[in-house]
Amino acid sequence: MQGRNKFLDDMSQLMTNAMGVAQGAKTEAETAFRSMIDRWMADRDFVTREEFDAVRAMAQKAREENTALEARIAALEVAAVKKKG
Repeated sequence: MQGRNKFLDDMSQLMTNAMGVAQGAKTEAETAFRSMIDRWMADRDFVTREEFDAVRAMAQKAREENTALEARIAALEVAAVKKKG
């Protein structure tokens, strides 16, 4: 029986180290990309989801109030026409 082959052990260790370096590079690249995207988004003056939802709720309330006022005006116009006639 032969002992372990030194060349294969070295190659195995080299491949293991290379995979570790590749994983580290991947993590570093992802972090750099996220940072770049965060800076780009901040420079574009985008609104947050919370701000968007708040404005959306205000717009919905304004629409509902507008609809109610339109109905009230229509009723007042009908009453004014009946009063004249």
